[in-house]
Amino acid sequence: MPKSDNQKLKIFYILDYLQKNSHEDRPVRASDLIAMLDRQHNISCDRKTVYSDIAALQEYGVDIVSLPGKKGGYYIASRNFELPELKLLIDAVQSSRYLTEKKSRELIEKLCNQCNEQDARLLTRNVLVSGRVKSMNETIYYSVDSIQEAISQNRQITFRYFDWDFGGKRKYRDKSYTASPYGLCQDNENCYLLALSDRYGITSYRVDRMTDIQLTDLPRTPCPELTGRALVNHANRLFQMYSGDAVTVKMQFHKSLLNVVIDRFGKDTMLIPDGEEYFNFTVPVAVSPMFLSWIIGFGNKARILYPQSVAEACKQLCLEAMSQY
Repeated sequence: MPKSDNQKLKIFYILDYLQKNSHEDRPVRASDLIAMLDRQHNISCDRKTVYSDIAALQEYGVDIVSLPGKKGGYYIASRNFELPELKLLIDAVQSSRYLTEKKSRELIEKLCNQCNEQDARLLTRNVLVSGRVKSMNETIYYSVDSIQEAISQNRQITFRYFDWDFGGKRKYRDKSYTASPYGLCQDNENCYLLALSDRYGITSYRVDRMTDIQLTDLPRTPCPELTGRALVNHANRLFQMYSGDAVTVKMQFHKSLLNVVIDRFGKDTMLIPDGEEYFNFTVPVAVSPMFLSWIIGFGNKARILYPQSVAEACKQLCLEAMSQY
């Protein structure tokens, strides 16, 4: 191929090389760019052309810094993501159980492409994916996409739902599901669909256990409880996405659990001191076995004050657990 044929792509090759190889502590020299273009892309050019291309990229908005001197050169100072931001995103991908190991590695690789190769090596040095409990559903990405599309088009969906059997194989439930999707929520390291079902009312589904999602021609059934801010409020009331009757519950917690309460219910929760060691607060929750187990897990440092029916349900759960031992 004649060396002039690739000239139109030259500026893109320069930008790509700078993105992958330039660093504040290791700038790329003009001679490096000239050698790269000739060796990898069969493009010949001189320093003046490189200077012109760098200036064009800077005018376009790429934050390329030029360092003078023998040890100087060029490096990209700011990128779409800063290194700490990429680290946070990679940590989130690693810890997400609803992403498969394969998809986690693919996403981490794409995230690492957002920085230079030197920083990418630092980011991947401590990446732990193998051996972690991850989803076994490779199609979850497409499921999320289909759900988002249905929400944006205000349409109902149909899907199949399965459980795992003792052999680690899918066991599909007999019936096909139809629901009006309203939002996706991550809780307990899993991704859930919050939806309205004609059969079950307001409910949630594990997205990694949904397959064969199809958009229907039917519009979503209106659900004010899952619309706008109400959707966020509903998700906050659930414990590990277990549905239950929405009840305003008054509780007493030991002051050592202050951070736990704020982390779970938010810093705007009104906390009222009750003596020197305890505080009371009232919040709306979906009363479910998971909520009651959460309370029980704190032992004598937490208890339900009101309503009595919820306190009795908690007591009954304790008795049922005790009967197993």
